[in-house]
Amino acid sequence: MEYGLALILLAAVVAAVVLGPLKTRGEPEREEESRIEELQAAKEAKYREIRDAELDREMGKLSREDWRAVDRDLRAEAIEILQKLDRLEGRRVR
Repeated sequence: MEYGLALILLAAVVAAVVLGPLKTRGEPEREEESRIEELQAAKEAKYREIRDAELDREMGKLSREDWRAVDRDLRAEAIEILQKLDRLEGRRVR
């Protein structure tokens, strides 16, 4: 009885050691894909903010000076997002 229990325990340990790396192998890739998706969504949201600011200027809700300041900030944030995406996707950032 003890011999059988020891064999079952040994088989479980061997299975855990062998299968452990197989379970976590794709984890970093999934995390990277998830981060890329988040950044792509952030990029699209930032583009919408830029378009909304342009529309606000056209409608007279923002003065030209205010729009320039807002536009400059939004575009700088968009550039940061694009650089992060480039790094994750393996492109060179200048």
